[in-house]
Amino acid sequence: MARMSAEERRESVIRAATAEFARGGYHGTSTEAIAKRVGVSQPYLFRLFPGKKAIFLAAAERCVEDTIRTFAEASKGLEGDEALHAMADAYTRVIAEQPEWLMMQMQMYVAVGAAEQDGDTEFGEAVRAGWMRLWDTVHLPLGADVNETTTFLAYGMLINCLKAMGFPPEHRVWEGMYPSARIKGRLEH
Repeated sequence: MARMSAEERRESVIRAATAEFARGGYHGTSTEAIAKRVGVSQPYLFRLFPGKKAIFLAAAERCVEDTIRTFAEASKGLEGDEALHAMADAYTRVIAEQPEWLMMQMQMYVAVGAAEQDGDTEFGEAVRAGWMRLWDTVHLPLGADVNETTTFLAYGMLINCLKAMGFPPEHRVWEGMYPSARIKGRLEH
């Protein structure tokens, strides 16, 4: 078996960190757990990343970039309602198939809030920059309409919360969602 390059190992750390942080959050996840999941020593982990914060921010960045890519691919060549429903459908499919993606997003927001309270703005700056790239990715296909963009992202955050809390797809709380975001069985927990 060929040895992994440092870049391949770095990728495996980001994947493992996403799974661990999604489950345990920033403060509840040890670098030891991440290293164990990857199959490397902690000292090797710290040759790839300078510390736990850098690992978390790399996982957060990946989560945001994957969401941006999902929206961009789903809306390619579409505008308005067609783009909206394509993006909603793609997103609900991804969070149903990859629950760690959803939970990592939720953990990002918690980590930013906790860090900001402690006077650490680095978490917030990185996550806010990613959020603005996400905003721009959604904004153009929705006709550069600020209200449509806000509504779409607000629905997305509500979907995140409902899914994270385990509301089954047939529950009445889903009735007000876009049809593409509440397809029966799509949001099964």
